[in-house]
Amino acid sequence: MPTIANIGGIVFSINYIIHKPDDFISELSFDSRKITLPASTLFFAIKTEKNDGHQYIPQLIKNGVRNFIITDSIDGYDSFDQCNFIQVENAIAAMQNLAIEHRKQFTFPVIGITGSNGKTIVKEWLSEMLSPEYQVAKNPNSYNSQIGVPFSVWQLSSKHNIAIFEAGISK
Repeated sequence: MPTIANIGGIVFSINYIIHKPDDFISELSFDSRKITLPASTLFFAIKTEKNDGHQYIPQLIKNGVRNFIITDSIDGYDSFDQCNFIQVENAIAAMQNLAIEHRKQFTFPVIGITGSNGKTIVKEWLSEMLSPEYQVAKNPNSYNSQIGVPFSVWQLSSKHNIAIFEAGISK
């Protein structure tokens, strides 16, 4: 039976939860090499054909990360009692759902750019043209994948008044 969790002020359903201290989440990460604020990071342990984010969890804990979305059983993480582990069926879907809920907090317009070619350059041109009059949120670099888009949407804040996101069309 699903349990309800509150992460970063956003409530969503999950399958299982180990809940420890009410940590403040301001950052999302799926790359263990690019964590800048470990104490406020929610790390998504994503499994791919070539890698498994779960293998980085012990080192991330040593580096100060305390909050994790996992797809492995939480049973193996009982000894990390200073951390929060949320087990979900699909870590990418959990990140996407979190981004959907985060987006609902803002009413400003969002421009979406899709297609096979030219997404990044069009996004950058639009951002340059709009930036004198607007506070523009946009994908960093070409983060336009099923992981990159929710990561980009998470960057939305009250300082923005328009967003431009590119999204790949493969998935």
